[in-house]
Amino acid sequence: MCRLDDRLEKALKERSNQGNLRSLTINEGLIDFVSNDYLGLSRDHTLFELISLKLEEIVQENKNGAGGSRLLSGNSKYYEETESFLASIFQGESALIFNSGYQANLGLLSSIPQKGDTILYDQLSHICLKEGAWLSKAESVMFAHNDLEDLERRLKLATGEKFIVLESVYSMDGDFAPLREMVELSKKYDANIILDEAHSTGVMGSKGSGMAVQLGLSNDIFARVYTFGKGMGIHGACVVGSAQLKEYLINFGRPFIYTTALPLHSVVSINQAFQYLERHEVLQDKLQSRINYFKEICEENIPKSLGVTYPGSDTAIQPIIIPGNERIRKVSEELNKQGFDVRPILSPTVKSGTERLRICLHTYNTEEQIDKLLQALVLKLD
Repeated sequence: MCRLDDRLEKALKERSNQGNLRSLTINEGLIDFVSNDYLGLSRDHTLFELISLKLEEIVQENKNGAGGSRLLSGNSKYYEETESFLASIFQGESALIFNSGYQANLGLLSSIPQKGDTILYDQLSHICLKEGAWLSKAESVMFAHNDLEDLERRLKLATGEKFIVLESVYSMDGDFAPLREMVELSKKYDANIILDEAHSTGVMGSKGSGMAVQLGLSNDIFARVYTFGKGMGIHGACVVGSAQLKEYLINFGRPFIYTTALPLHSVVSINQAFQYLERHEVLQDKLQSRINYFKEICEENIPKSLGVTYPGSDTAIQPIIIPGNERIRKVSEELNKQGFDVRPILSPTVKSGTERLRICLHTYNTEEQIDKLLQALVLKLD
């Protein structure tokens, strides 16, 4: 056991020496520019009350948890009604709820592609997409981020069933996938698209239905994954696709089969959050106004002569690139002292030289708060 302790200690020291050691922190009282609660639903008191009232209405017995997987004791009529409701929102034939987006992507990618097939995933895909691909028996091939030519080169060499793995909105740069063009490539090479809509759920499309529905491409995509812990402010996720896909995942998706089901409270939260957003789609417009304001102020005030880059983003994710782990860490610490919760993204999470502040915008951020944040940032950079 002593040798194992030494191994763990060595790994932690190496990470610390590299300036990459993670730790849990509690930053109370700071202005939120870090969470993925883009529409402010996680802190919406009205939604909280609606969830509580609905839970009281449908609960027939006192039960704190599901007591088992969906295949054992965790299923219910309300669970299945909620999945049908989600399928209608996302304009799919069926939906299957998972405990998280991470589990949904693992379950989907580890079970559908088989030996002899090829998974082509975007270079900047979330780690859960990559790990899902690696867990499968298919060949995994990375293509350059949003690079249609590189993807096509690799599609020409792909064997078996071909799967193109994308995200609607990428979490570090806040940029969009060229989804229309990707769909055209998938048709040309008879490939299947698996689309992670994590950062578009809630904030894009009618009723929060995401990018594919907004662009009218939902029928051209094999499987879509929607995550509820970001724009919807709650927890859980679902896979949307054909009824056959749902049945397959129930039978072969290990993260679904062997995981205790979400408690009823979580399922009620999912249902009520989407009903609430349907009545308050103005929240999407409010968020977009904050995005537009931030871009305008940022482009006017971020100094370009200090090795700082603002690539611009049309989403709630606004990166400001300040190379160097130590430098970006110090900038973040100073902003925290000024009352702003802004976190640094260090290498190797992002490529060395592209370390950044990942600023997340929300409906509850005011223009005054945005002004003060950028003023504090510029002062720190001078």
